[in-house]
Amino acid sequence: MVDWRDDRIRSAAQGNNPLLVAEMQSGYAVMADMQFLPGWCILLPKSRVPSLNSLSIAQRSRFLLDMSIIGDAVNEVCAPVRVNYDILGNTDQYLHAHIYPRYDWEPESRLKLPVWLYDAECWSDPKSAFDSERHGAMMRELREYLLQHMTD
Repeated sequence: MVDWRDDRIRSAAQGNNPLLVAEMQSGYAVMADMQFLPGWCILLPKSRVPSLNSLSIAQRSRFLLDMSIIGDAVNEVCAPVRVNYDILGNTDQYLHAHIYPRYDWEPESRLKLPVWLYDAECWSDPKSAFDSERHGAMMRELREYLLQHMTD
């Protein structure tokens, strides 16, 4: 059996991705694997493309709008001090956008840095991994917000 992690986009499209929050017009809002910043989401495109520049202007506009709507949901549900957005593609070399909240409980020195500079243990600590019992209510609230606020 194929693991959903082997093709996150296809598993989201088929409803097999346990991190799926909601289908959006341009792709799929999913929770990040690690939740050391609770509410961290990722927008996956509906089809695997190498970068934002691989999309038409209309598709880019839709993807970026959907990314910002996920940011609205994170702001509403998680009440961070701000939301950061990243489109990198260095490790997973296909288009996807990270939407992550930043919190006032983070050390001030850490809050000023990109999330990627967090210590390595944050990325592998099982206590930070998405867990439906710990994060399920937040995921449902994010889904509800997105379903109410997606635009045509």
